[in-house]
Amino acid sequence: MNAIVALCHFCELHGPRTLFCTEVLHSPLPQGAGSGDISGQNEQAEEEEGGIQMSSRIRSHSPAEGASADSSSPGPKKSDMCEASGCRSLAGGHPGYVSHDKETSIKYVSHQHPNHPQLFSIVRQACVRSLSCEVCPGREGPIFFGDEQHGFVFSHTFFIKDSLARGFQRWYSIITIMMDRIYLINSWPFLLGKIRGIIDELQGKALKVFEAEQFGCPQRAQRMNTAFTPFLHQRNGNAARSLTSLTNDENLWACLHTSFAWLLKACGSRLTEKLLEGAPTEDTLVQMEKLADLKEESEGWDGSEEEEKPSSQPDVVEGQELSKSCPETSLMPDCNSWNIAHRRLSVFRSLRHMRQVLGASAFRMLAWHVLMGNQVIWKAQDMDLVQSAFDVLRTMLPIGCVRIIPYSDQYEEAYRCNFLGLSPHVQIPPHILSSEFAVLVEVRAATRSSLYPTLFDDEQSLNKYEFVVTSGSPVAADRVGPTILNKIEAALTNQNLSVDVVDQCLVCLKEEWMNKVKVLFKFTKVDSRPKEDTQKLLSILGAAEEDNVKLLKFWMTGLSKTYKSHLMSTVRSPTSSESRN
Repeated sequence: MNAIVALCHFCELHGPRTLFCTEVLHSPLPQGAGSGDISGQNEQAEEEEGGIQMSSRIRSHSPAEGASADSSSPGPKKSDMCEASGCRSLAGGHPGYVSHDKETSIKYVSHQHPNHPQLFSIVRQACVRSLSCEVCPGREGPIFFGDEQHGFVFSHTFFIKDSLARGFQRWYSIITIMMDRIYLINSWPFLLGKIRGIIDELQGKALKVFEAEQFGCPQRAQRMNTAFTPFLHQRNGNAARSLTSLTNDENLWACLHTSFAWLLKACGSRLTEKLLEGAPTEDTLVQMEKLADLKEESEGWDGSEEEEKPSSQPDVVEGQELSKSCPETSLMPDCNSWNIAHRRLSVFRSLRHMRQVLGASAFRMLAWHVLMGNQVIWKAQDMDLVQSAFDVLRTMLPIGCVRIIPYSDQYEEAYRCNFLGLSPHVQIPPHILSSEFAVLVEVRAATRSSLYPTLFDDEQSLNKYEFVVTSGSPVAADRVGPTILNKIEAALTNQNLSVDVVDQCLVCLKEEWMNKVKVLFKFTKVDSRPKEDTQKLLSILGAAEEDNVKLLKFWMTGLSKTYKSHLMSTVRSPTSSESRN
């Protein structure tokens, strides 16, 4: 996590001061930092905690900033420091602490002040605000403040017992500073719990020292018996006691470094960026509903399997009929469907491929009937060819609008399927052939070889077939058609778009028009608005044309049951609550 954690203290002589801070370094350490080949100076035991290696053998060429008297140093001058080290943590010449994260090659460096002047200014300002104006009620507890320029701060103020201080306590704060406001707010519960644990440990150690000092020499009675002295003189005498003295812990700063380094690492690891897809699409909801229905049916079949054992042969026939009447079973990821899909790769591969094979005018007629919900009939000897055509065409429709019978030996009515595959010898009723609500694609043997160019290196090319598209209501070439059809054709003709990009365009177009379907459904079916208002709504949606209206009404049948029931319950709930009132 790109942040800085700092411990701050309110000194009675100098005001808010930064005692100790830990920052994250993604680049090599600044000049003057030892790399580990410097021995004999400030060496401490190296330890492993959570994949972080801690060592104090760093910065041995540069003293701690808090003790630096160099005018170029960003830290405060020596004249501003308390003589008893109340305003500083590390002694003069102490190199500081560093932890190496072996997993990410990140270094966590601790010292009194950040080395970079800009960071020093940001930490300094946050320290002053956390111990002056930005304080929660009671002066103890967490608070959030900041801005885009100086960063955002999570601050937790607390008191440490001190038998020699005014009021027998001193004021401290632990602050976390970063530029990402959302990330810091989302980390509030985590930071609050972990920082609260650090504070409790510090307060517990200080309380033991305080009680021991009070038992040996009670300060309250001694102060009451002492003659009045000027406040300035009194506080100059006892203003500074270091935190190590208050807690009686010589390894306090090494422990704080470990805690702050772990806090930065853990807080950065617990939140990761990921793609947020939002609510499930209508296609996803419909698929989930069909999977649930299929699971219930399969459980019912398993329960009655023993009773129907003598009539096992009719069950096979019924299962075949079920595959015709329940076409969505082709969506199930079983082994047979995967094998069929691999075999079909050599036929129609995409809408662009189909448009190039059929021709622009024939493809537009076919696509128009598909989008309008009319019955699409394919007559061919090759079952894989028909199935591949349906797999390609169905991508233009929501899943809830797709009803497929892949291959049949007899004609099926339009209410059962809008995609029907037939063998060449099947007779189609004359009224269907002349109907404006159906389109027929006949696949015949080509009269001459290489009638169509081989666009893909297929195992089974299409140059041996001839495709004849007929309908009782052919789409005129100058007809505008539905808006989505024009956009689909524009994407297919754009050679700069790959097949994968075209597929994503189809997904976006379907979602766009399904949102319009949802608005129209609520407006007409739920709210029961008059036709005049409906026409105004269609104009606003940009779907007032005849073909667009037909498309919306057909696509309305593809809405999921989950959405419809949710919408109806949401609309009815205010009425029921009013009736109860």
